Amino acid sequence: MAASSHNPFPRSPNPSTRSYDSSSVSSATSPRPQVQLLGNLMSSNARPNTNQTPQPIGIPPMPPATQTGFQPYTPVTATSVMGRDSLPPTESVASTPGLSSAQLSANVSAQKRAYRQRRKDPSCDACRERKVKCDATETTSCSECSSRNVKCQFTKETNRRMSSIKQVQDLEKQIERVRRENSNLRRTLSERGEHMDIDVEVAEQSPQQLLPELNSEPRRRKRAAPLLQDPSRARAAFRNFSKGVLKPPAPYRQPQASITTFDLPRPPLPPKAAVDKLLHTYYGAAHIMMPILHWPTLQHQVEELYQNTTDLQRVPISWHSMFFAVLAVGSLFSNDPYPDRTLRANEFLEASRSLTDPWNNDFDLDNVRASFLTSLALNELNLKSGAWTWLGTAVRSAQDLELHLEVVGVRSRVETDMRRRVWWAIYTLDRTLSLELGRPFMIDDADCDVALPEPFDDHYLHTEGPVRPPNAAPLTHFLHGIINIVRSFSAMRKAFSNSVIEPPRLATFDSHFVACQKMFPEACEANNSTLIAPHMLMPLAYLLSSRLLLHRHNLAPGCPPEARNDAIQQCKATAIETANLIARTNATLADTATALLVTHIFRSTLFLLLTGYYELASTCLRALKSVGVRRDIVIPCGRFLSFFLQILGAKQQELLTVLPRSTTPGYPPQAVLPDPRAVQEALLKDEELLIYVSADMQASTETSWVWIGAEREAPLTTPLSSTGGGLAHPDNRTGLSAKEREDWGGWDNLIDLTMALASGAASPAPGYTPRAQTLPPIKVEQGVNLPGGGIAEIGSNRNSPTAGAASGSRSTERISIANII
Repeated sequence: MAASSHNPFPRSPNPSTRSYDSSSVSSATSPRPQVQLLGNLMSSNARPNTNQTPQPIGIPPMPPATQTGFQPYTPVTATSVMGRDSLPPTESVASTPGLSSAQLSANVSAQKRAYRQRRKDPSCDACRERKVKCDATETTSCSECSSRNVKCQFTKETNRRMSSIKQVQDLEKQIERVRRENSNLRRTLSERGEHMDIDVEVAEQSPQQLLPELNSEPRRRKRAAPLLQDPSRARAAFRNFSKGVLKPPAPYRQPQASITTFDLPRPPLPPKAAVDKLLHTYYGAAHIMMPILHWPTLQHQVEELYQNTTDLQRVPISWHSMFFAVLAVGSLFSNDPYPDRTLRANEFLEASRSLTDPWNNDFDLDNVRASFLTSLALNELNLKSGAWTWLGTAVRSAQDLELHLEVVGVRSRVETDMRRRVWWAIYTLDRTLSLELGRPFMIDDADCDVALPEPFDDHYLHTEGPVRPPNAAPLTHFLHGIINIVRSFSAMRKAFSNSVIEPPRLATFDSHFVACQKMFPEACEANNSTLIAPHMLMPLAYLLSSRLLLHRHNLAPGCPPEARNDAIQQCKATAIETANLIARTNATLADTATALLVTHIFRSTLFLLLTGYYELASTCLRALKSVGVRRDIVIPCGRFLSFFLQILGAKQQELLTVLPRSTTPGYPPQAVLPDPRAVQEALLKDEELLIYVSADMQASTETSWVWIGAEREAPLTTPLSSTGGGLAHPDNRTGLSAKEREDWGGWDNLIDLTMALASGAASPAPGYTPRAQTLPPIKVEQGVNLPGGGIAEIGSNRNSPTAGAASGSRSTERISIANII
């Protein structure tokens, strides 16, 4: 074969004037278009006006001229484009000087062998006319044309078709090269702390890219930079003459003396001893998770307030409103008898509301705190729509103060950190309440760049900086751990937009939650057996509830059977971990259980009952019984569980009579029950039970399927708004009438019915041996150290659920298997 270097006419286009497709295959010496390639725009070292050599399908590009050995063929992978690895296109070998004939022949022969294995080479025009074998390659002319010193060209119809395929290949290689270089540029800018204003499609981002790193600071937003070196003159004039036209940013606003202040007669203060007790309970239940107050400062302000109770007008009305909201939340977690506890919380909330100006146009940090604490209290009172509305007020007033933006150098260290804490507490409640209700988030992550709070407790945080004694824990609250959990909710909401969450994405979320769990104390690990304090379950409820809600999404009817079964198993695993944590608590949950924790225990109980883990389900039922009327959502949960147990028992008995019975030698067929595993598998596939076990998933239009077709039963009408009734009426808080709150049988009946199901139902999966799951007796071993030196007692002995509690007085209308049949 003649060397290409001896051919004065390498492959070239047809010299005729006939019009042909511009995508025809040409050699490296063919005339090049005057338009720059897209790849040259992104590469600084690319030569101008250099065409990329198209490659056949399934063939890697030619190695560079400086490569001495042949690089073997790379097989097709999942990441390759049309059967090729994503490698940058190389320049033409024929146009590169310094390549010997032997090296070129070896490269060409190897490349041709790999190419010949996949499809027949198109022949040049001369070989097609002479009907001889053509050995032309992408870079060299054939030996026939070389020996005859003619141009090796491809202009026939079949060759133009091949050229179109190769043009698509060429464009795909260029696009892949641009993507790769863009990725490198983004990575470089990210390492420099800069931001590249390029819209990245969400579909191209992996789940790991959507999840923020643990304790990572939000990306800083751009700030305008003045062209003047000192705009103080313009600033003074602007501040003076812009009054009434606009407001300066919140950190640079100045109080206006001419504004008429909103002031009303102040409600009377409760006794100082009652206030100290309520602050004590507030600290142990709310402050350890949402430390929005600097506790030493609050204690000092309360002391000053009670030194002169005759002149309450001296206290800022916004602080006074916030103070009553703190007392309301503390009342909800106190151990006062029912209904005194709820009535007093309602009085404090009403006092806080009466000190709130509905037409306020100038907010401060205490206004934001008051709205947030009111939303938190309404959520605990099971008034979720009201909590949602007050949370919107807190979000908007916080954004008016620009708490969502990081402000540097204008405030003290304590005030700066309090702004951060307040904002992240609002962010947490927004994410949690929105996910629970299936509603959109009010806060967009892209709008926020406020830093995380400092990892120090209040009594170590001072104006001059954190000061703490040696060998002392700098942080005892759980705000940072909760923030890491709820920051993943944005990615979860994007995953919920798909009908099915694929296993790789589920695995990414599970890995993130495992990393979040490691930030909690070692006693909170699932494989640990030490006792834990009940207040530890409150922050863990954010983690466990998020994991259950994530996998529960795949229970929808549109999911494949494998995905639905895996969702049940994953939710069951989370429920088992929850029950084991409850069994390891050293006191009752009555004084520390939040509405989120109660709701998660309720969901876990449903999955434990469905999957046949009746002992663990009884543990959850005893925990809910211990909370009782402390949380208004407990009674509705118990009523739903009573209904679910009735349906589950009836379906189980029906399956025992319908399924084929196994034959045992020496016993009649009627005396042998069906295989328990077959019964359990049938229950897991029951569509009606899956609707019930999904519970509050049916509250959202996007995720529910039980309401499909309801418009055919009766015309859809908008219900009339209620006339109110106040916070004190239990019908408003529970959604149940007095009769409905009493006719569900009680917790003892639920525990008895659960154990009855266990006696004649399918056993749990093989290989699992359930422990004796009972809440241990009261054993208060640790408490929350208050800055003032007090110890917050966790739990009270009169509400401790024990295994023997089920043998107490029971209603005569106890539900049983016989009653169900």
